Amino acid sequence: MNDQLGLRVRHHTGFSYDGFATSSYNEARVTPRSGPGQRVSSSQVSLRPNVPLGTYVDYFNTVVTTFDIQEPHDRLDVEATTAVESWTPPRPTALDWSQMRDARLQDRFAEYLAPTSRTSLDSVGIDPRDIAGGGVHEVVETLCEWVRGWIVYEPGATSVSATAAEVWASRRGVCQDITHVTLALLRRLEIPARYVSGYLYPGRDPDVGEWVAGESHAWVEYFAGEWVGMDPTNGVAETARHVTVGSGRDYDDVAPLRGIYQGPAASELGVTVEMTRTH
Repeated sequence: MNDQLGLRVRHHTGFSYDGFATSSYNEARVTPRSGPGQRVSSSQVSLRPNVPLGTYVDYFNTVVTTFDIQEPHDRLDVEATTAVESWTPPRPTALDWSQMRDARLQDRFAEYLAPTSRTSLDSVGIDPRDIAGGGVHEVVETLCEWVRGWIVYEPGATSVSATAAEVWASRRGVCQDITHVTLALLRRLEIPARYVSGYLYPGRDPDVGEWVAGESHAWVEYFAGEWVGMDPTNGVAETARHVTVGSGRDYDDVAPLRGIYQGPAASELGVTVEMTRTH
Protein backbone atom coordinates (compact mmCIF):
# COMPACT_ATOMS: atom_id res chain seq x y z
CA MET A 1 0.00 0.00 0.00
CA ASN A 2 1.33 3.44 -0.91
CA ASP A 3 2.33 5.69 1.99
CA GLN A 4 1.63 8.80 -0.11
CA LEU A 5 -0.73 9.42 -3.01
CA GLY A 6 -1.41 12.34 -5.31
CA LEU A 7 -5.14 12.21 -6.08
CA ARG A 8 -7.77 14.10 -8.01
CA VAL A 9 -11.37 13.60 -6.90
CA ARG A 10 -14.62 14.39 -8.75
CA HIS A 11 -17.78 14.24 -6.64
CA HIS A 12 -21.16 14.66 -8.34
CA THR A 13 -24.51 14.84 -6.57
CA GLY A 14 -27.81 16.72 -6.74
CA PHE A 15 -31.59 16.53 -6.99
CA SER A 16 -34.20 16.19 -9.73
CA TYR A 17 -37.74 17.56 -9.32
CA ASP A 18 -41.12 16.34 -10.54
CA GLY A 19 -41.60 19.59 -12.40
CA PHE A 20 -39.92 22.87 -11.51
CA ALA A 21 -38.74 24.10 -8.14
CA THR A 22 -39.31 27.85 -7.96
CA SER A 23 -36.52 28.53 -5.46
CA SER A 24 -34.09 26.67 -3.21
CA TYR A 25 -31.36 27.27 -0.65
CA ASN A 26 -28.66 24.65 -0.28
CA GLU A 27 -25.48 23.78 1.60
CA ALA A 28 -22.85 21.41 0.21
CA ARG A 29 -20.07 19.82 2.27
CA VAL A 30 -17.94 18.34 -0.51
CA THR A 31 -14.62 20.22 -0.24
CA PRO A 32 -11.67 18.64 1.59
CA ARG A 33 -9.33 20.87 3.61
CA SER A 34 -5.63 20.52 4.32
CA GLY A 35 -4.96 18.86 7.65
CA PRO A 36 -3.29 15.86 9.28
CA GLY A 37 -2.70 13.28 6.56
CA GLN A 38 -3.56 15.44 3.56
CA ARG A 39 -2.73 18.67 1.72
CA VAL A 40 -5.23 20.20 -0.72
CA SER A 41 -3.63 22.06 -3.64
CA SER A 42 -6.82 23.07 -5.48
CA SER A 43 -10.58 22.70 -5.19
CA GLN A 44 -13.58 23.93 -7.14
CA VAL A 45 -17.34 23.55 -6.85
CA SER A 46 -19.47 23.99 -9.99
CA LEU A 47 -23.25 24.23 -10.12
CA ARG A 48 -26.15 23.93 -12.53
CA PRO A 49 -28.12 26.22 -12.57
CA ASN A 50 -25.20 28.62 -12.53
CA VAL A 51 -25.62 31.00 -9.58
CA PRO A 52 -23.15 32.74 -7.23
CA LEU A 53 -21.62 30.58 -4.53
CA GLY A 54 -20.79 31.47 -0.94
CA THR A 55 -18.35 29.71 1.36
CA TYR A 56 -17.81 29.46 5.09
CA VAL A 57 -16.19 27.08 7.57
CA ASP A 58 -18.68 25.64 10.04
CA TYR A 59 -18.40 24.93 13.76
CA PHE A 60 -16.84 21.52 13.08
CA ASN A 61 -14.21 23.02 10.74
CA THR A 62 -15.81 21.71 7.54
CA VAL A 63 -15.89 23.84 4.37
CA VAL A 64 -19.50 24.64 3.42
CA THR A 65 -20.51 25.92 -0.01
CA THR A 66 -23.84 27.79 -0.02
CA PHE A 67 -26.08 28.82 -2.91
CA ASP A 68 -29.50 30.40 -3.27
CA ILE A 69 -31.41 29.69 -6.50
CA GLN A 70 -34.24 32.12 -7.23
CA GLU A 71 -35.28 30.86 -10.65
CA PRO A 72 -37.34 27.86 -11.81
CA HIS A 73 -35.20 24.72 -12.13
CA ASP A 74 -36.10 21.07 -12.65
CA ARG A 75 -32.69 19.73 -11.65
CA LEU A 76 -29.81 20.65 -9.37
CA ASP A 77 -26.32 19.38 -10.18
CA VAL A 78 -23.34 19.92 -7.89
CA GLU A 79 -19.83 18.82 -8.83
CA ALA A 80 -16.74 19.26 -6.67
CA THR A 81 -13.22 18.70 -8.02
CA THR A 82 -10.26 18.50 -5.64
CA ALA A 83 -6.53 17.85 -6.02
CA VAL A 84 -4.98 16.48 -2.85
CA GLU A 85 -1.79 14.89 -1.56
CA SER A 86 -2.68 12.19 0.94
CA TRP A 87 -0.44 10.12 3.20
CA THR A 88 -0.77 7.62 6.03
CA PRO A 89 -0.70 9.64 9.26
CA PRO A 90 1.53 8.33 12.07
CA ARG A 91 -0.25 6.90 15.10
CA PRO A 92 0.55 8.90 18.24
CA THR A 93 1.31 7.43 21.64
CA ALA A 94 -2.04 7.15 23.39
CA LEU A 95 -2.97 8.74 26.69
CA ASP A 96 -3.46 6.29 29.53
CA TRP A 97 -6.94 5.60 30.86
CA SER A 98 -6.61 7.94 33.86
CA GLN A 99 -5.77 10.78 31.48
CA MET A 100 -8.60 9.82 29.12
CA ARG A 101 -11.10 9.96 31.97
CA ASP A 102 -9.82 13.19 33.48
CA ALA A 103 -12.76 15.52 34.08
CA ARG A 104 -11.18 18.34 32.09
CA LEU A 105 -10.72 16.17 29.00
CA GLN A 106 -14.24 14.77 29.36
CA ASP A 107 -15.62 18.30 29.53
CA ARG A 108 -13.55 19.47 26.55
CA PHE A 109 -14.91 16.69 24.35
CA ALA A 110 -18.40 16.44 25.84
CA GLU A 111 -20.12 16.70 22.45
CA TYR A 112 -18.10 13.71 21.17
CA LEU A 113 -18.98 11.64 24.23
CA ALA A 114 -22.73 12.26 24.38
CA PRO A 115 -25.10 10.06 22.33
CA THR A 116 -27.03 11.70 19.51
CA SER A 117 -30.29 10.59 17.94
CA ARG A 118 -28.19 8.73 15.35
CA THR A 119 -25.75 7.13 17.80
CA SER A 120 -27.98 6.24 20.74
CA LEU A 121 -27.89 2.58 21.82
CA ASP A 122 -29.93 2.42 25.00
CA SER A 123 -30.08 -1.36 25.21
CA VAL A 124 -27.21 -3.12 23.50
CA GLY A 125 -27.23 -6.34 25.49
CA ILE A 126 -23.45 -6.19 25.98
CA ASP A 127 -20.94 -4.12 27.89
CA PRO A 128 -18.26 -2.88 25.45
CA ARG A 129 -15.69 -3.40 28.20
CA ASP A 130 -16.34 -7.15 27.94
CA ILE A 131 -15.10 -7.27 24.35
CA ALA A 132 -12.29 -4.73 24.46
CA GLY A 133 -9.26 -4.56 26.74
CA GLY A 134 -5.78 -3.04 26.75
CA GLY A 135 -4.64 0.46 25.91
CA VAL A 136 -6.77 2.97 24.02
CA HIS A 137 -5.51 2.00 20.56
CA GLU A 138 -5.93 -1.70 21.27
CA VAL A 139 -9.44 -1.19 22.65
CA VAL A 140 -10.51 0.76 19.56
CA GLU A 141 -9.02 -1.84 17.20
CA THR A 142 -10.72 -4.71 19.03
CA LEU A 143 -14.05 -2.93 19.18
CA CYS A 144 -13.96 -1.97 15.48
CA GLU A 145 -13.16 -5.55 14.52
CA TRP A 146 -16.03 -6.78 16.68
CA VAL A 147 -18.50 -4.36 15.04
CA ARG A 148 -17.21 -5.38 11.62
CA GLY A 149 -18.01 -8.96 12.47
CA TRP A 150 -21.42 -8.11 13.93
CA ILE A 151 -22.78 -5.88 11.13
CA VAL A 152 -23.02 -7.45 7.67
CA TYR A 153 -22.06 -4.97 4.95
CA GLU A 154 -25.09 -4.90 2.65
CA PRO A 155 -25.73 -1.99 0.23
CA GLY A 156 -29.39 -1.02 0.19
CA ALA A 157 -30.16 -2.62 3.55
CA THR A 158 -30.74 0.79 5.17
CA SER A 159 -31.71 4.32 4.21
CA VAL A 160 -29.64 7.46 4.72
CA SER A 161 -31.77 8.23 7.80
CA ALA A 162 -30.99 4.96 9.63
CA THR A 163 -29.93 5.10 13.28
CA ALA A 164 -27.42 2.97 15.16
CA ALA A 165 -30.28 1.34 17.07
CA GLU A 166 -31.98 0.26 13.83
CA VAL A 167 -28.73 -1.08 12.41
CA TRP A 168 -27.94 -2.88 15.66
CA ALA A 169 -31.30 -4.64 15.47
CA SER A 170 -31.02 -5.62 11.79
CA ARG A 171 -27.26 -6.35 11.82
CA ARG A 172 -27.01 -5.00 8.27
CA GLY A 173 -25.84 -1.72 6.81
CA VAL A 174 -23.19 0.27 4.97
CA CYS A 175 -20.20 2.34 6.07
CA GLN A 176 -22.39 5.12 7.49
CA ASP A 177 -24.25 2.60 9.65
CA ILE A 178 -21.15 0.73 10.80
CA THR A 179 -19.61 4.07 11.76
CA HIS A 180 -22.67 5.10 13.80
CA VAL A 181 -22.66 1.82 15.74
CA THR A 182 -18.92 2.13 16.39
CA LEU A 183 -19.34 5.71 17.62
CA ALA A 184 -22.06 4.61 20.02
CA LEU A 185 -19.89 1.92 21.57
CA LEU A 186 -16.73 4.06 21.76
CA ARG A 187 -18.65 6.78 23.55
CA ARG A 188 -19.98 4.23 26.03
CA LEU A 189 -16.32 3.50 26.80
CA GLU A 190 -15.76 7.25 27.43
CA ILE A 191 -13.55 7.58 24.34
CA PRO A 192 -14.28 10.83 22.47
CA ALA A 193 -15.18 9.83 18.92
CA ARG A 194 -16.44 11.63 15.85
CA TYR A 195 -17.92 10.78 12.46
CA VAL A 196 -15.69 11.39 9.42
CA SER A 197 -17.05 11.92 5.92
CA GLY A 198 -14.75 11.60 2.92
CA TYR A 199 -13.60 9.46 0.02
CA LEU A 200 -11.85 6.13 -0.34
CA TYR A 201 -9.50 5.40 -3.22
CA PRO A 202 -9.84 1.75 -4.42
CA GLY A 203 -7.40 -0.84 -3.14
CA ARG A 204 -6.09 -1.87 -6.55
CA ASP A 205 -3.37 0.31 -8.11
CA PRO A 206 -4.68 1.90 -11.36
CA ASP A 207 -2.34 3.71 -13.74
CA VAL A 208 -1.60 7.39 -13.23
CA GLY A 209 -4.29 9.41 -15.00
CA GLU A 210 -6.80 6.53 -15.14
CA TRP A 211 -10.15 7.59 -13.70
CA VAL A 212 -11.76 4.89 -11.57
CA ALA A 213 -14.86 4.62 -9.42
CA GLY A 214 -14.08 5.81 -5.92
CA GLU A 215 -16.32 5.73 -2.89
CA SER A 216 -18.05 8.29 -0.75
CA HIS A 217 -17.03 6.85 2.59
CA ALA A 218 -17.39 7.21 6.36
CA TRP A 219 -15.13 6.20 9.24
CA VAL A 220 -14.36 7.26 12.81
CA GLU A 221 -11.76 9.37 14.53
CA TYR A 222 -11.13 8.88 18.22
CA PHE A 223 -9.18 11.13 20.58
CA ALA A 224 -6.22 9.51 22.32
CA GLY A 225 -4.14 12.67 22.87
CA GLU A 226 -4.55 13.45 19.16
CA TRP A 227 -7.31 12.52 16.74
CA VAL A 228 -6.69 9.10 15.18
CA GLY A 229 -8.60 7.70 12.20
CA MET A 230 -9.99 4.15 12.12
CA ASP A 231 -12.08 2.58 9.36
CA PRO A 232 -14.33 -0.07 10.98
CA THR A 233 -15.95 -1.02 7.67
CA ASN A 234 -12.63 -2.18 6.22
CA GLY A 235 -10.91 -3.07 9.48
CA VAL A 236 -7.93 -0.75 8.96
CA ALA A 237 -6.47 2.42 10.40
CA GLU A 238 -6.75 5.54 8.24
CA THR A 239 -4.43 5.32 5.22
CA ALA A 240 -3.30 7.44 2.29
CA ARG A 241 -6.36 6.10 0.43
CA HIS A 242 -8.67 7.98 2.84
CA VAL A 243 -9.41 11.61 1.94
CA THR A 244 -11.25 13.57 4.63
CA VAL A 245 -13.97 16.10 3.78
CA GLY A 246 -15.31 16.85 7.26
CA SER A 247 -16.24 15.51 10.67
CA GLY A 248 -18.93 15.94 13.29
CA ARG A 249 -20.99 14.16 15.90
CA ASP A 250 -22.73 11.98 13.28
CA TYR A 251 -23.80 11.99 9.62
CA ASP A 252 -26.19 14.89 10.10
CA ASP A 253 -23.27 17.26 10.78
CA VAL A 254 -21.52 16.43 7.49
CA ALA A 255 -24.26 15.49 4.99
CA PRO A 256 -22.82 16.22 1.52
CA LEU A 257 -25.88 18.13 0.29
CA ARG A 258 -28.96 19.42 2.03
CA GLY A 259 -31.36 22.29 1.55
CA ILE A 260 -34.89 23.63 1.45
CA TYR A 261 -36.93 24.44 -1.62
CA GLN A 262 -40.35 25.45 -2.94
CA GLY A 263 -41.84 23.17 -5.55
CA PRO A 264 -42.85 19.58 -6.36
CA ALA A 265 -41.39 16.40 -4.92
CA ALA A 266 -37.64 15.92 -5.28
CA SER A 267 -35.50 12.82 -5.78
CA GLU A 268 -31.81 12.56 -4.95
CA LEU A 269 -29.58 11.88 -7.93
CA GLY A 270 -27.30 9.80 -5.75
CA VAL A 271 -23.56 10.27 -5.45
CA THR A 272 -20.92 9.56 -8.07
CA VAL A 273 -17.26 9.68 -7.05
CA GLU A 274 -14.40 9.35 -9.53
CA MET A 275 -10.74 9.37 -8.53
CA THR A 276 -7.41 9.29 -10.32
CA ARG A 277 -3.77 9.23 -9.28
CA THR A 278 -1.78 12.27 -10.40
CA HIS A 279 1.59 10.64 -9.66
